[in-house]
Amino acid sequence: MEVTQQQAPQNTGWIEVIAGCMFSGKTEELIRRLRRAQIARQKVVIFKPKIDNRYSSSQIVSHNTQSLESIVIEKPEEILALAKDAQVVGVDEGQFFDSSLVGIVDRLANEGKRVIIAGLDQDYRGVPFEPMPQLLAVAEYITKTLAICVVCGNPADRTQRKIANADRVVVGAADSYEARCRKCHYIPD
Repeated sequence: MEVTQQQAPQNTGWIEVIAGCMFSGKTEELIRRLRRAQIARQKVVIFKPKIDNRYSSSQIVSHNTQSLESIVIEKPEEILALAKDAQVVGVDEGQFFDSSLVGIVDRLANEGKRVIIAGLDQDYRGVPFEPMPQLLAVAEYITKTLAICVVCGNPADRTQRKIANADRVVVGAADSYEARCRKCHYIPD
């Protein structure tokens, strides 16, 4: 759900989380909201994790190639100094940060900033992907995005890993992952 002018809290900050599986449009929705804030002449700052260099080393980029300039960071603590003057703070790929992200975005919201985070809510096994569950718990607004299952065409909320690798974090795109529904998803050996 988009936060409309009528619903937006006044004189306070808040947290919005966009969560879902890969290929469900999370980054696309994040970019849409951030562009609207820029059109409204709000000071926007955008962050992405250093580990995510799939499409660009300096931009957040959706799978359908929409993009916005961003600041690449290694740790959530870097956000505090870099977002000091921002009114709106965007964070892409929230699942690639440690749990300190939760306290950081909570602090930013308490300082009166609108904070929008996009990320995977489950890993490739279907297990909640920290720190996204904690962010969902403290957010005022939550958007769950769904993709289309590539096997049966049903709504998909799982990320199927297509490559053999047991590491929890393996950065990849369509070469390594695809969207699946609950019925068609399986945990690889």
